[in-house]
Amino acid sequence: MYAAERQQRIIAVARRDGRVEVTALADTLGVAAETVRRDLTALERRGSLRRVHGGAIPVERLEVEPSLATRSGRLADVKRRIAARALDELPSGGSIILDSGSTALAVAELLPPDLDLTVLTNSLAAATVLASHPGISLYLLGGRVRGTTGAAVGDWATGALADVTVDVAFLGTNGLSVARGLTTPDQSEALVKRAMVGAARKCVVLTDSSKTGDAHLHRFAQVADVDVVITDTDVDDDVAAEIRAAGPEVVTT
Repeated sequence: MYAAERQQRIIAVARRDGRVEVTALADTLGVAAETVRRDLTALERRGSLRRVHGGAIPVERLEVEPSLATRSGRLADVKRRIAARALDELPSGGSIILDSGSTALAVAELLPPDLDLTVLTNSLAAATVLASHPGISLYLLGGRVRGTTGAAVGDWATGALADVTVDVAFLGTNGLSVARGLTTPDQSEALVKRAMVGAARKCVVLTDSSKTGDAHLHRFAQVADVDVVITDTDVDDDVAAEIRAAGPEVVTT
């Protein structure tokens, strides 16, 4: 069993049982306890589990849906690298969508102030960053604002997106797998993300490798709906190959 497969098994057990124990996992997986401890450390570093004495618990038990501030603080350097690579996908003088994800916010923070670009976003944080950029034509999607993520959601947002076409949509995701697609915990955010995918000629997903293999309650796109996935170099080679086989280009940075 590859390390990535073993770690996905550990996450699944933790979410099912609410906790995992080192000794029990070692017996179940047929590996040494030290191997399990390394896996738990790697999963904690990615933000999937929290280590406790003798094992670990899933982060969902600590925070049902992480806030934007919490997500922005996790793997900040990785997200900034992904965002920097995303700039290569910008259309010259064209139009883009930025969703309310923490990596999309990092893209907003890296956009040059004098860039000739039209930006649509449902993120209050991204809009605040871009409002003073003289070269950017900024459109803020309306709707009910979710306090957890600072995202505008609901019919006002999805209705506006139904009537526009943009060059590129830059979207984050809470989970990405070929079997389950792109998923997120909240239904209202999933509906807006789905509308963003439908409004764009090209869809670019920005996600750190810890999200690969994860699946949350609401799907907003299939992997085949995505044109490019930009992630970090920790993504498992087999996982990256499986995503490529489903259609998208996979770029690591």
